[in-house]
Amino acid sequence: MENTKGNLAEIASLSEVNRSLNVPKDGTWFRKFLAFAGPGYMVAVGYMDPGNWATDIAGGSQFGYTLLSVILISNLMAILLQALSGKLGIATGKDLAQMCREAYSRPVAIGLWLLCEIAIAAMDLAEVIGSAIALKLLFGIPLLYGVLITAFDVMLILLLQNKGFRALETLVIVLMATIAGCFGINLILAQPQWSGVLGGFVPDSQILTNPSMLYIAIGIMGATVMPHNLYLHSSIVQTRKFEQTSAGKREAIKFATWDSSIALMFALFINAAILIVAAAVFHTAGKTDVAEISDAYYLLSPLLGTTLASILFGVALLASGQNSTITGTLAGQIVMEGFLSLRLAPWLRRLVTRLIAIIPAVIVTAIAGEKGAEELLVLSQVILSIQLPFAIIPLLIFTSDKKRMGEFANKTWQKVLAWIVTAVIIVLNVVLIVQMISGH
Repeated sequence: MENTKGNLAEIASLSEVNRSLNVPKDGTWFRKFLAFAGPGYMVAVGYMDPGNWATDIAGGSQFGYTLLSVILISNLMAILLQALSGKLGIATGKDLAQMCREAYSRPVAIGLWLLCEIAIAAMDLAEVIGSAIALKLLFGIPLLYGVLITAFDVMLILLLQNKGFRALETLVIVLMATIAGCFGINLILAQPQWSGVLGGFVPDSQILTNPSMLYIAIGIMGATVMPHNLYLHSSIVQTRKFEQTSAGKREAIKFATWDSSIALMFALFINAAILIVAAAVFHTAGKTDVAEISDAYYLLSPLLGTTLASILFGVALLASGQNSTITGTLAGQIVMEGFLSLRLAPWLRRLVTRLIAIIPAVIVTAIAGEKGAEELLVLSQVILSIQLPFAIIPLLIFTSDKKRMGEFANKTWQKVLAWIVTAVIIVLNVVLIVQMISGH
């Protein structure tokens, strides 16, 4: 699929902000790094969304610190995959969705698009329900009204993009710092057993042999390595106006990889903090059945002896939901444009991507109520995990292809490592599906 230079702007990923942020040609290493810093934090948002909260709380309350190793391994997998995603966007000038449309037949591309939309709907279901739960816990707003409010809030926030992409990145970083601050204080209040925490980062064989532990472990993995983030990252790294030379691209890949790796370490801290607080407060008190966000909110204050713990928890949850809806809506835009080459007015495009996600959330909340909605949080993360291979495999094929990537194609060690990660995810998903079908 050849494109002439004349219509390059028209087909550029997120064309309204593509190459809109200048990178200094001269200056210190640190100045250049700061110019590239930002997209990694937008990607990291997906690694600490309300879906993660549900799986982390369930894992911590049921199994103590044991599943910390799963969070660590998932995060290391995410760092590798996001680095490849950023590299794809910088080296080719196309995002993952555009590459799929170019490389595969129309039926295959449409199939991959539909799978990706299901994943985005599952993720957004988690964000919407998470934000609605936070509004209910903090302000007493009924869950269904909360879901409807979240349908409009992201539209207002995304108006910030008109002030430039940097404004959107800044908002995301401020919200992320809020979440980290709230959980940092709750960690101090929870007084975890630090030797147990360190032990939890060492993998335990019972994670594979205990079916209920494996179910939550796969949920954590699905909540951590997010399929939509691979599409998102390959697009938003192109908002930087770097030199389109071999040296310029190499430097851009280096800084983008640093950016996403550092940001994902923040996500590791927040995810680990959620599980550690759940383990230290609930598991230690013998409350091993706390799997729902609202239960955690109501139990934190009496068990820690201060209402501050619950308020901080609620504020962090609201910040998490808001952050994730911003990046989720952006990912929906990238996926729809990339796979379908569908160009809509920005406001209409956002409305469509929002409605695709909001309609299932409204139906589920109206029919199943609060308990059903919260149970769906963990299931939504399992759906994401099952969809992952359909995003990862094309990413690995494209980034290993010398015709497409030239000198930036994956080295042998990267290929081996990436395929091992993919194989682990696929095997765990097959085990999970077998367990779900057999009812174990």
